[in-house]
Amino acid sequence: MKKVVVGLSGGVDSSTAAAILHNQGYEVIGLTLWLMKGKGQCCSEGMIDAASICEQLGIPHHVVDIRDVFQTNIVDYLVAGYSSGITPLPCSQCNKTVKFGPMLQYARENLGCDRIATGHYARIRYNEATGRYELLRAIDRNKDQSYFLYDLSQDLLAGTVFPLGEMQKSDTRRIASEYNLKTADKPESQDLCLVEANGSMRAFLDKYLAPKQGDIVDMDGKVLGQHDGVHHYTIGQRKGLGIAAAEPLYVIALDAVNNKVIVGDRTKATQPECTVNRVNWVAIAEPASPIRAEVQIRYRSHPVPVTVIPLENSRVRLVFDEPQFSITPGQAAVWYEGEKVLGGGIIEQFSDS
Repeated sequence: MKKVVVGLSGGVDSSTAAAILHNQGYEVIGLTLWLMKGKGQCCSEGMIDAASICEQLGIPHHVVDIRDVFQTNIVDYLVAGYSSGITPLPCSQCNKTVKFGPMLQYARENLGCDRIATGHYARIRYNEATGRYELLRAIDRNKDQSYFLYDLSQDLLAGTVFPLGEMQKSDTRRIASEYNLKTADKPESQDLCLVEANGSMRAFLDKYLAPKQGDIVDMDGKVLGQHDGVHHYTIGQRKGLGIAAAEPLYVIALDAVNNKVIVGDRTKATQPECTVNRVNWVAIAEPASPIRAEVQIRYRSHPVPVTVIPLENSRVRLVFDEPQFSITPGQAAVWYEGEKVLGGGIIEQFSDS
């Protein structure tokens, strides 16, 4: 019998993924990662629901305490990033270093299994011509999560199954109802887990970073207002600046060293290129020369044409066909060829200049 370890968060997607594989004849083992420290955090309810699903399906359930890993790789990573004036994207970091990596390692070392599955909306296929595993967009483009999965290694892709990748979200709900899963009607999570646990990103950051009053200035250094910490702002932000101006102003830079929030009109928040570091090449090996692709610089942004220019030390330069608004250091840039993820990385800066 085929064996697979399914990551169960207690939500409808992972529950349905487990039920589908169980129904297909897999020997399914449920695995829940205990991520957060503190009584009453969001993991508590999730672990209870995950245990209930395993009991209903008649499969074993393991809980692995990786709170220290989550603290180091996500909480400390976010706090350090925001305090230095960037806006980190925790999800891709979490997927690789907190979820998929530790799950596959636990499955191999403790459960005699070399395959894991999750409820993510994406697809994986093996390309015999290139000898590489490819990460593809989900059939349901509204739920596609390939943007957050670009950093998975070839080893992790080889050992992962996405049962929901070929399905619409409505199919997931329907199947969950047909199986009478407890989570069939459970509401979807709308925010980052840390945001849900703390009420807002601001509330989360305020637990770790003390207020530090500074100036909001324009491009010429003219003081327009005050702020209580650069970590409360992000590139492209317009609302909540607390300053009056004749035209709409946007955050165009965060100067953490001098504790300044720099604002300007929309044109100043639009850039023709940026550099990206910590690049992971997925469907192809790192190219020796520039390639053409389509890139997303935010999860919900529309893919736009770009030239990807390889640089040294796992970096690339992205030159957009048309300048892009609100390019945010710390967020992910993921480039595609059609439905196929070619690679991705973390936005480093607008340009080398």
